Amino acid sequence: MNESTLLLFAQNALTVTLIITGPVLIASLVLGSLVSLFQAATQINEVTLTFVPKILGSILIFVLLGTWMGEKIMAFTADIFNNLPAFVQ
Repeated sequence: MNESTLLLFAQNALTVTLIITGPVLIASLVLGSLVSLFQAATQINEVTLTFVPKILGSILIFVLLGTWMGEKIMAFTADIFNNLPAFVQ
């Protein structure tokens, strides 16, 4: 395995990771900002109020995009197994 193959593998792994985690992180960021805005407007400082919407939003994203995420992971895994002889050499 030469350096370019290893760097390409690492780049693909990071790209797939960012693509898979992106929607969940964006949903958590948006919901967290909205809850923080609501808490600042109403002066309610309940700690659990920030976690519940984020968890529900993450579950909703997983339900809506779970098959797409699984397909991306399966394609990446299949690509790894298909290129396994090149990694060994």
